[in-house]
Amino acid sequence: METNYWLLKSEPGCYSIDHLAAEPEQSTDWTGVRNFQARNFLRQMAVGDLALFYHSVTDPSAVGVVRIVRSAQADPSAFDPADGHFDPRSTPEKPLWFAVSVQLVRKFTAPVPLKAMRALTALSRMELLRKGSRLSVMPVAQAEFELICRLGDGGAAGGGARS
Repeated sequence: METNYWLLKSEPGCYSIDHLAAEPEQSTDWTGVRNFQARNFLRQMAVGDLALFYHSVTDPSAVGVVRIVRSAQADPSAFDPADGHFDPRSTPEKPLWFAVSVQLVRKFTAPVPLKAMRALTALSRMELLRKGSRLSVMPVAQAEFELICRLGDGGAAGGGARS
């Protein structure tokens, strides 16, 4: 089975990679996605796929890697009126929103800042770097994923800086 690669954004003040590291079995449900295109990407994820864990907003950076450990199922936060992601249009019988389960693979030894990613020609086609891209879930090419992992683990870019 072929592994696909993704990027999952989270605001570190809401849920950071350190929160994930502190979870039982270092796993959690990736709930609360409320964008149809991002939802569709969640539905494409398969068990075993890998994703970059990305902290957005303050110091936006890729900070680690997670593995998809459960494919998309109805997002329970959509059914809970007390949850900030409640959506009365979504029901257990006809769910509108979906969530996957992820497990921490590793934290990077050093975050890979958005600014550093923008400086690399090898990442110039990455969805994250497209002007106006605000998706919280997006696909990543294998070469992009591997380059960011090398950088996060303290390795050299090898992708060339932009001139």
